[in-house]
Amino acid sequence: MAASSAGAARVAGETPTADYPAPAEALGAWASSVLESMTLEEKAGQLLMPWMLGDFAPAGSEDFERMAEAVRDDGVGGVIVSLGTPSEVAAKINNLQSLAKYPLLVGADLESGAGYRMRGAVYLPNNIELGGATLFPSLMAVGAAGDDSLAWEMGRITAVEARAVGVHLPFAPVLDVNNNPDNPVIATRSFGEDPAEVARLGSAFVRGLQAHGAIATGKHFPGHGDTGVDSHVALPVIRVDRERLDRVELRPFRAAVDAGMGAVMSAHVSIPSVTGSVSMPSTLSPAVLSDLLRGEMGFEGLIVTDAMNMAAITRRFGARDAVVRALEAGADIILMPEDPREARESLVAAVRSGRVSEARLDRSVARILELKERMGLDRERYTDIFGIHRKVGIPEHVERATEIAEASITLLRNRRNLLSLRGTRTANVLSVTYRARNNLLAGRYFNDRVRETYRRLSTAYLDSGVADSEYDRLLSRGSRSDLVIVSAYVAAARTDGRPNLPEALSDFVETLAERRVPHIVISFGNPYLLSDVPEAQAYMLAWSASEVSQIAAARALFGEIPIRGRTPTGLPSLFDIGDGIQLPVRGR
Repeated sequence: MAASSAGAARVAGETPTADYPAPAEALGAWASSVLESMTLEEKAGQLLMPWMLGDFAPAGSEDFERMAEAVRDDGVGGVIVSLGTPSEVAAKINNLQSLAKYPLLVGADLESGAGYRMRGAVYLPNNIELGGATLFPSLMAVGAAGDDSLAWEMGRITAVEARAVGVHLPFAPVLDVNNNPDNPVIATRSFGEDPAEVARLGSAFVRGLQAHGAIATGKHFPGHGDTGVDSHVALPVIRVDRERLDRVELRPFRAAVDAGMGAVMSAHVSIPSVTGSVSMPSTLSPAVLSDLLRGEMGFEGLIVTDAMNMAAITRRFGARDAVVRALEAGADIILMPEDPREARESLVAAVRSGRVSEARLDRSVARILELKERMGLDRERYTDIFGIHRKVGIPEHVERATEIAEASITLLRNRRNLLSLRGTRTANVLSVTYRARNNLLAGRYFNDRVRETYRRLSTAYLDSGVADSEYDRLLSRGSRSDLVIVSAYVAAARTDGRPNLPEALSDFVETLAERRVPHIVISFGNPYLLSDVPEAQAYMLAWSASEVSQIAAARALFGEIPIRGRTPTGLPSLFDIGDGIQLPVRGR
């Protein structure tokens, strides 16, 4: 299919004002009266959603004053919050709501549940985890489980916990089709490689989330899965024709829009078959946001940009021009502008100069205000701090996360029928954990559970800075072991094109195979790591570093739970989508 005539007319450098229609639903009384009374500066401020950390920031501190100024003086319409405990995030949001003339719309990246941003704090030096919201396995784990009822449950719980802490827009689900093993930024954040499955599971997630009071935000439109470049550092170009785009990348988004999805986040990627240019990011393209998303697909909800401080945007367009171009393209919310005040000034100047009509600005402000009224923020903008403990991280929610983790465990290789393990108590077992140096929780829960069976378990923790000589010593220990378990906590492909695992670690596994030492490699992230350890005797996929995934992997080793996951992404030249060895619970 050729690009639409409107889209074909868009060429590099052209940014005509989008002319898509106003929201279909009539504005409520509050939204209508507020829009009519707003100054131009207040309208521009409503589009802005700066980033804030969810930590404790005392009055008078630099972080506190920066956000207070953005809300009170610059009149931003919302904030995106990241990294904090549930109670502190809620308190911080409530405080900012008290400073805002109009209620704030709050977003957060909650791709794997509220625990994706509100869990993981560790008190040092005691190494005590402080707990938090429910952290689910990755979306690709849901893809491995293949159960849309689990996707719906994940959406439901994400919404319940998000609203409990004051978040209205959990920026989820990821609807990208991850069909490029070299993708350095999506990987297990996606449901998988099959567009039909991503559409089915993503739509279920959307329905579960929106049935429980939050607004789903599908990302990253029109698709970020087939990229080998991280848009945080450069502009990826997806060189596919419209037929392929419709068949693969757009299919999950169309399904989610049909399911009633309330918001879409744009991708900082170039799609020349739509824009006619290799240098125009989709976020700044009217052909993508207005002609394709609004026009062809009939989407009437909020369009949110991806973070506007990413290099794919700032390197070419600059902060001031980029925010205006995003509005012209069709965006409603400008996420994470480098400087909120500067961004507001740029939008106001664009309207006053005639570059953008005030009517165009009003359309976006109307969508934002209408959503705030529909969510009841005009009547109650604060969250109940005292009720958080009854809704966030509760055992029922953790049980659902555990169910997904256990259903997702996928076994792709099991030479010599190594699994399920007999669990001989006196066995000499070595557990090797490869992780980022600052990932203190990687391997913690897995090793604790394995040690319950193997009381003599010895452990080693490695990172990219470990010298090769350490591997030599480790090989001496491994060669004397009855079993070696190698756990890799690698999230996605490297951006420099090098192997995902250090050569020394690959050589370590190869030597274990040569010496016929029983060993298992478990990936708690990137499923493609088998290409770095092709001689591995057994290869298991646990899909995420979450606590529930670590425990599920350990239980699966001993046959305490059945292994029934099937890979939702192919491993080139090794395994196809849907492959997976099925093992029952081990008989006692």
